[in-house]
Amino acid sequence: MRNAEQTKTLGPPADNAQGGGKVVVFSAPSGSGKSTIINYLMQQGLNLHFSISATSRPPRGSERDGVEYYFLTAEEFRRRIAAGDFLEYEEVYEGRFYGTLREEVDKRLAQGENVVCDVDVLGGENIKRVYGRRALSIFIQPPSLQALRQRLESRGTDSPEVIENRLARAGYELGFADKFDTVVVNDDLAVAQAEVLRRVQAFLAS
Repeated sequence: MRNAEQTKTLGPPADNAQGGGKVVVFSAPSGSGKSTIINYLMQQGLNLHFSISATSRPPRGSERDGVEYYFLTAEEFRRRIAAGDFLEYEEVYEGRFYGTLREEVDKRLAQGENVVCDVDVLGGENIKRVYGRRALSIFIQPPSLQALRQRLESRGTDSPEVIENRLARAGYELGFADKFDTVVVNDDLAVAQAEVLRRVQAFLAS
């Protein structure tokens, strides 16, 4: 999940878009186990395909355009924002953008593929609003902020200041949980994975 304020951008509703695919949207505070749950879900043979985000940062190492990201210049990113090409986007800091291109999602849906989007809470709200019944929005919630603190501290990768910033943002993000179709509390990972799988299977079969 990208940790920055997000500007809302919306296209027209897409309930009647071409193709038989559906969209599964995940959001969660950092440290909630969302990435682990998504990775598990992607291995369950559900014809799920990860949405490739766009960014204005340059490629790193062996990164390739259209594989890890769609790499755009900041000017091109702004032009496409103005054109309404993004389902959601954010400017992490001046000139550094990340976002989800609608054409990337619609292309996969038209091919009958199911698309997974991993975005922040405002992005999740936007994508759900665009795709309506064709989208299932899932919020992965930690059992408590104290449990989240313990997880972040046990990682040993963040400074105390970064952890406090993540916890402050988590408190803000938890306020959006009731805007999602379903909330899964990740207290026990195996139980949370099974619950997400059950709900996604039911959604895709509906």
